[in-house]
Amino acid sequence: MGNTFGHLFRVTTFGESHGGGVGVVIDGCPPQLDISEAEIQVELDRRRPGQSKITTPRKELDTCEIVSGVFEGKTLGTPISILVRNKDVRSQDYNEMTDTYRPSHADATYDAKYGIRNWQGGGRSSARETIGRVAAGAIAKKILHQVAGVEIIGYVKRIKDLEGVIDPTQVTLDQVESNIVRCPDSECADRMIELIERIGREGDSTGGVVECVARHVPKGLGMPVFDKLEADLAKGVMSLPASKGFEIGSGFAGTLMTGSEHNDEFYTDEQGEIRTRTNRSGGIQGGISNGENIIIRVAFKPTATIRKEQRTVNSLGEETILAAKGRHDPCVLPRAVPMVEAMMALVLCDHLLRHQGQTGTFRPKPGQAG
Repeated sequence: MGNTFGHLFRVTTFGESHGGGVGVVIDGCPPQLDISEAEIQVELDRRRPGQSKITTPRKELDTCEIVSGVFEGKTLGTPISILVRNKDVRSQDYNEMTDTYRPSHADATYDAKYGIRNWQGGGRSSARETIGRVAAGAIAKKILHQVAGVEIIGYVKRIKDLEGVIDPTQVTLDQVESNIVRCPDSECADRMIELIERIGREGDSTGGVVECVARHVPKGLGMPVFDKLEADLAKGVMSLPASKGFEIGSGFAGTLMTGSEHNDEFYTDEQGEIRTRTNRSGGIQGGISNGENIIIRVAFKPTATIRKEQRTVNSLGEETILAAKGRHDPCVLPRAVPMVEAMMALVLCDHLLRHQGQTGTFRPKPGQAG
């Protein structure tokens, strides 16, 4: 019912914001992969709340427990379940929202669909659901790196009208993690932090854009027509909370070019590999990876729950005023970076396994009958 993502590398997330815990079940992970809770924890620490002055003050260590699928540090090839228990729960902050709908949040739509909802912290619609994605993404990243040397790096490209100057071909993880807003452009990062702090003090919120690059991606990942690689990437990142837009390569800017300006011309490099001189396609052509860097951008709206008074209605349709309580990010972008990376990794890992299954073991050698 919409809680599972992927074909061969399948992840199912579970849990609510203020329930006993959240987590993920990963099915399809190959056996004998070295993995530990410590490796997964590195990624969860990048996502967790309370990590800086510009994120929600909710204090959760988000300590992960591998419950199944791993024995003596190696995957078994059986389902891997990972659990993170909720600790710092303050459900009383949401009492006012039992029957009152937060503007632009999922309260009204969940009631319309199910006739019941967990109003504590948003329940299943909370960004705490993404803990499972990030945990699964840590495993997917390791598979991609070991099998193909793939490197995935996300970063904050823009906050409101402040945009950093970043080269996706050269950016490093150390540069991304060098400041709390995760923008590798240090000068722009300082201004972003000031902006987020000011907006937060006003009880408001702001949005922006996360850019993510996958380097050393093998050629041939992706399927024609409905399962094109960029289509699955779009679905993956657009399923993240607060996401509102997706671009790959030139994106919407490509609409301002002619074909001769936009086309990526081919050449053969010194190693005999077919390459493109430019990368306006964003590493994917015809729905299939071409070996160039895959570059995507994801737009995130301002956080819906804010402390400013807003007009709204309750479940009876009666008009009222709401100034939401609770602990919320004035800007989701810094914590969204590992989420976008995780979804990129999940899609690429799934397509890597599908590619090997379809064209690797069963592909006839030259000269052999098909």
